[in-house]
Amino acid sequence: MADTPAGPLSHLRILDLSRVLAGPWCGQLLADLGAEVIKIERPQGGDDTRGWGPPFLADSTESAYYLSCNRGKKSVTIDMASPDGQALIRDLATKCDVVLENFKVGGLKKYGLDYDSLKAVKPDLIYCSITGFGQDGPYAQRAGYDFMIQGMGGIMSLTGEPDGLPTKTGVAFTDIFTGLYSTVAVLAALTKRDRSGEGQHIDMALLDVQVGVLANQAMNYLTSGKAPRRMGNAHPNIVPYQAFATQDGHLILAVGNDGQFARFCTLAGRPDLAEDERFRTNASRVANRAELVPVVAGLVAMRTTADWIAVLEDQAVPCGPINTLDQVFADPQVIARGLKQTLPHPQAGTVDLVANPIRYNEWPSVATSAPPTLGQDTAAVLGSLLGLSDDQQTALREKGVL
Repeated sequence: MADTPAGPLSHLRILDLSRVLAGPWCGQLLADLGAEVIKIERPQGGDDTRGWGPPFLADSTESAYYLSCNRGKKSVTIDMASPDGQALIRDLATKCDVVLENFKVGGLKKYGLDYDSLKAVKPDLIYCSITGFGQDGPYAQRAGYDFMIQGMGGIMSLTGEPDGLPTKTGVAFTDIFTGLYSTVAVLAALTKRDRSGEGQHIDMALLDVQVGVLANQAMNYLTSGKAPRRMGNAHPNIVPYQAFATQDGHLILAVGNDGQFARFCTLAGRPDLAEDERFRTNASRVANRAELVPVVAGLVAMRTTADWIAVLEDQAVPCGPINTLDQVFADPQVIARGLKQTLPHPQAGTVDLVANPIRYNEWPSVATSAPPTLGQDTAAVLGSLLGLSDDQQTALREKGVL
């Protein structure tokens, strides 16, 4: 049997000083793509998210939250507050291509682990800082958390029912997008470094990213001067494009063009709707949303979700159910695409994880190891990269450094 090819980033080593979600998400993605990612954690407790449960993985101390964003990494415990610990981290940085960190602005300077300090010992280092508001501006010193950034950055004003509370997304949307943008920024900086030899300090901010992914809604405001409002599951620019109640549940109807609308109307027994001047084009349907949506709702309510999906899919009218997560992971397409990955775990035996969704025809893009237990790789990493003997490591442990 041929050996599994190395991932596309197998030549890279990442020093991950981040914790919680945005930074770890970036590190996890780089690990999925083959990079060696060394996660530095406090000897006592480690990353805060290890304790963010329940639920916890059976027979382990690992929370589901921690498991969601740390697959494929190595865990090394070092006390950053001690001079010996700071020296070890600086030495590790010289062996790495990238440093990820999400401390408050200036928070690592007192440890000698800020960009300028590490650049002095490794000029071509790519150093990615992730904060709530960036390295400058009037809010730079504020702490930033996903929930509050969703509020400040506008997405909550667009999410929820018109007469209900502004609502955050069901996952930490801003943190995850920031992790993704940070990954793109790191890879671009590495590409430039490989041509020029130059290092780079990348300044990523949760608020910047949240504003950046407002997409068409931001342009709806910038183009019209009118701030969009919450519309529940409706779409501001397309009609009908929302969830409707069926006989036994709900259906997402996602009509994207006039032809799809005409086919829907025929299948619903109302072909006349597609000829009505109020509804003939998408622009007219948006203008006359209040008249059309109740009619469509009445039609959709006459059949079951499964019935609608069967007839609409047959005529290429986009639609779908609203699945719970047990239904998601039982879906035949999700199973076929291998989106649940099972890996060995030193405490629980095995752990089920979500697989990386990137697919290459030649390279792997999934984790080859489970999220590490706290300090699982300390001895191996410090021995192989820094040449520390067992006796030296024992002495450091006795001092509380490791």
